[in-house]
Amino acid sequence: MNDDFLVKIFEHNNWANLQILRACAGLDAEQLDARPQSATLGSIRETLTHLVAAQQGYLSLLTLPPEERQEVELTFAELETSARLSGEALLALAREEGGKLTQDWLRSKRGHLIEPWVVLTQIINHASEHREQINSMLSALELPHPDLDGWTYGESVQALIPPQK
Repeated sequence: MNDDFLVKIFEHNNWANLQILRACAGLDAEQLDARPQSATLGSIRETLTHLVAAQQGYLSLLTLPPEERQEVELTFAELETSARLSGEALLALAREEGGKLTQDWLRSKRGHLIEPWVVLTQIINHASEHREQINSMLSALELPHPDLDGWTYGESVQALIPPQK
């Protein structure tokens, strides 16, 4: 049990983000742009784009001064690469600088002072909420959707092994 829990949480987040992106990669334009029949705001395409762009924004908040942060506009084709790269950078922060991230306040572009742990919590919660919204939209379209919970991830990395029968 020597593993850093923060690292494991970000590893799961990266895995789950890539799973949902890959599950949606083969959808046609009509499916990607279908308006949800629920309280979800935006289509699958819009939600995936928002999820990945926000992750990049959170990374910038953690690593760049306000004047160097830029808004990102991504095409659907760029989402998986962007999610992977920004996810790897966040994971590197969790691995190498976890202790440092808890010591300095961050300043948002709007002037808010934020403790870094708040941003880390937001990254995980934000992604989880939007992945589940997308799964809900896939279900409404009667399309398969991936299991993204911790149990499934644990099995995929052999950290949860079912009993032998």
